[in-house]
Amino acid sequence: MKALDLSDNRVFATVVKLAVPAMVAQFVNVLYSIVDRIFVGNIAEIGDIALAGVGVCAPITTLISSFAFLVGTGGAPIFSMALGEGDEKRAQKILSCAAIMLVAIALAVTAIVCGALKPILMTFGASENSYGYARDYLLIYTLGSVFSITATGLNQFIIAEGYSGMGMLTILIGAVANIALDPLFIFTFDMGVAGAAIATVLSQTLSFLFVVVFLTRKGVKCRLAIRKPSAKIVGRIAVMGISPFAIMATDSVIIIAVNMVLQRYGGADGDNWITVSTIVQAFLSLITMPMLGISTGTQPVLSFNYGARNIELIKRAEVRIVGMCLAFTTIMFALSFALARPFATLFTDNPDLLDKSVWGARIYMIGIIPLALQYAFVDGFTGLGQPRFAIVLSLTRKLVLYTVSVIVLPMFLGVEAAFYAEPIADIGAAVLSTITFAIVFPKIMKKRASSGVPDAGTSAGGEI
Repeated sequence: MKALDLSDNRVFATVVKLAVPAMVAQFVNVLYSIVDRIFVGNIAEIGDIALAGVGVCAPITTLISSFAFLVGTGGAPIFSMALGEGDEKRAQKILSCAAIMLVAIALAVTAIVCGALKPILMTFGASENSYGYARDYLLIYTLGSVFSITATGLNQFIIAEGYSGMGMLTILIGAVANIALDPLFIFTFDMGVAGAAIATVLSQTLSFLFVVVFLTRKGVKCRLAIRKPSAKIVGRIAVMGISPFAIMATDSVIIIAVNMVLQRYGGADGDNWITVSTIVQAFLSLITMPMLGISTGTQPVLSFNYGARNIELIKRAEVRIVGMCLAFTTIMFALSFALARPFATLFTDNPDLLDKSVWGARIYMIGIIPLALQYAFVDGFTGLGQPRFAIVLSLTRKLVLYTVSVIVLPMFLGVEAAFYAEPIADIGAAVLSTITFAIVFPKIMKKRASSGVPDAGTSAGGEI
């Protein structure tokens, strides 16, 4: 329950205390999907094709989750800025608007996905063989998405108040429950893929209940109390959240493109290639999601001190955030060579799929260290209330560098070439983000240092 002092001059300690719980939380969070896939892949007789079906659902569930980041990581920075300026009344308005937005978006997403289930799945790469498994999983997952979207989004505000440990606990509760419930529903109750989805929804519901109880209890800095929403606040949250939303949502676009390419150029082995891609993407997420935890989890120290105009502390914090991201990816790159095969065996015992999965994972690792710079700088821009730079850099990596590569390369080099799109996009985006940050960051700091005290009703992140 003890909140961090985000203005503490011991910057490294603050960054670590924010980053480590967020990193652990994201690592555990990715276990939601990975554990589902592991158990599904080990269902007797149908494991491989059922895994392909769940793999087809991956971009859709990612897209659904991205709406939580639209509101959560969109509202949390301006929430922290308001706290940094000492305006707790405005901070509470932001929190209330975010909660309303999350519930409204979740209900809309549920209606849209459930109303167009088959066309969505077939577009995302399902085959006649895998469709039934994909349908069972996605329908149940979507019906419970209000809990996952709201819990994930509001959890960002728990972290933004400085309760990084509580933010981690939110995720841990759901993940531990999911690991326990998966084998129960999949094997004991013999519910197969549907059981995996039910276990996930029940686990996310537990996280949702924890978040709501925590934010409404006495003792927190800023309690959740639903009030009439402000159009200005809603608009500002949306603008700030476009970048993290784009990062998550375009992951779905990427997986869609990959699945379509693998089906087209993989021929009779199209479903097998999607299974390989599912395993490789899961392996990559073990690195990128914890790194996202570092880069987004440390945003409060940037946002709070931007609101407080503590320029020197912001500079020191950003240096340490970049260093943590680089250190983490370097360690994971080294470990990946030993971990790739044991990880793949958790999903399948098919020798051909194992070999291809290990090969694909190693291809993905080529650009993983430079990718640390992309994450640190893009999320740094968002934390400083500069979403326009974050949006452009994110979309350039995902929609330009990656998507073009994954479509064009297989035309000339065959289906295996699709896997090289990842390192091409990672390295190219890292170079572009570093150059942009080096040019823009000093200008942002200079402008902020020379700005006056904001008027009432105006936050550092913009007028609300």
